[in-house]
Amino acid sequence: MRPSIFSILSALSLAIVCAASAEPAPVSSAVVHLAPDFSIPGVGGKPRTLRSLRGQSVVLLIAKSARTGALKKQVKNLQELFEQFASKQTVFAVALREGDALIKSNIPFVIVNNGAAVADAYGVKKDFSIAIIGHDGNLDYLTEKVLAPERVRDVVQNSFPIQASIRGKQ
Repeated sequence: MRPSIFSILSALSLAIVCAASAEPAPVSSAVVHLAPDFSIPGVGGKPRTLRSLRGQSVVLLIAKSARTGALKKQVKNLQELFEQFASKQTVFAVALREGDALIKSNIPFVIVNNGAAVADAYGVKKDFSIAIIGHDGNLDYLTEKVLAPERVRDVVQNSFPIQASIRGKQ
């Protein structure tokens, strides 16, 4: 027996009414996707972990080596935004699968400890990726593409806690 169009529309209307009368889900700052931890060299040789950087955004570039073309292009794109990010205490880090060469830039990049393990933890299989980690330690963005400066700025400025606080004020 086929359902009539009337019974289908009635069921759909009932579903819409029930959904509209339901309590809205509370806004929570719960973990969405915690970024895999890593460490960077700290003062006095004592390593600092990603966890110790909570409250600061982290822009993590992951590459095969310092000579990777996409890494060089992303660094160039980030130089346009560096002054804006520096005033907000954004941390710039690089994880290299091979070696630990310095990155030529006006941005003070920190070379993460054990870059190959960090690349594996983030699931990076290709020559380049960029990860943006929010103030709360959540992985807000991960891609294998070189990002335009505007896109990086948008992700850093619109991380989950900021979005949640905006929703809470409405």
